[in-house]
Amino acid sequence: MGATTQLTDFSDLYTDLQNRVRETTGVTATQNIAKRYINIALHDMHIGNGEKFPWAQREDVLRTQTTYSTGTLVATKGSTTITGTGTLWNTNNDFSVKNMRTTGKILIDGSPEIYSITAVASDTSATISDPFIDTTTTASTYKYYEDEYALASDFLRPMDLQVFDTRQEIDLIGRTEFRRRYPRPDSFGKPVVATIVDRPFVSNTTPVRYVKFWRLPDDVFLIPYAYVTNNFAVTSGGTQQTQFSSDSDEPIVPLIYRHAIVLHALYHWYRDRKNDNRSQEAKAEYVDLILRITGDAEVGSSHPQLQPRISSYVRRARAPYARRGGRYIVGDAFDQLRQ
Repeated sequence: MGATTQLTDFSDLYTDLQNRVRETTGVTATQNIAKRYINIALHDMHIGNGEKFPWAQREDVLRTQTTYSTGTLVATKGSTTITGTGTLWNTNNDFSVKNMRTTGKILIDGSPEIYSITAVASDTSATISDPFIDTTTTASTYKYYEDEYALASDFLRPMDLQVFDTRQEIDLIGRTEFRRRYPRPDSFGKPVVATIVDRPFVSNTTPVRYVKFWRLPDDVFLIPYAYVTNNFAVTSGGTQQTQFSSDSDEPIVPLIYRHAIVLHALYHWYRDRKNDNRSQEAKAEYVDLILRITGDAEVGSSHPQLQPRISSYVRRARAPYARRGGRYIVGDAFDQLRQ
């Protein structure tokens, strides 16, 4: 670390923290504590502020999957195995994606029951999540579709709290409200509503976050969206990661603001050592700096705002006095309106 330069990498940050609390550098135990506080501070400073920090904002494009109903299938009552005839379930489509995947769902023989696909063994054999409950079928029609799609691997949370896509066409609502509105979705078309869901972990500890749509996509649609990343550090080779690990790793925070990480770590250090006066002083200095950082907006930038969710109503609204069912006045009272 240069004696006269701004803090740059992980080594600079945890060394500066040790210097500020007057701890001897080079002691492994103390150094590890300092490293932990720096990583905690890096994450903590982005909680609730990611949408306000331009360096934490990312964009991606999601591509939906078309429905698939080629051929017929056999489903046996009480069995989780379905067998296809004339099907290509395990074959790639034009976008190098399997026609049937474990993230999808299937409707069989016109039944309203929805089954999830848990495995695809071949072009003509797949496994559903629950035993088939209807009468055994032969040569039945079916419809495979996908209403849930994996988000970017570094997705932390959406940028906009009310609209999912950057085209402002898909409303974003809470998962509880989504379940109440669409308990058994069966309408296909271009998505107009979305919610964020979390799925069980698969083979590692990385969270699996999906977006779930209504209406159910029945074609290939490109859906651009913006989000806050959870990769807050980057290696010297340019690989993004969630936190610091090597001394040469750098935060995604611009150089001008990086000393804020140390100030926040300093607060944690003093607080855990019961030095209340110094912890409050460090916190006050950190809060003041964060307020100045969030106020240091780029030209033309705007911060997300909470607004009433009215887009769906606006789309359906009809102008007063319009033909074919518009509102009109009868009688002599201003509130006597008929639809």
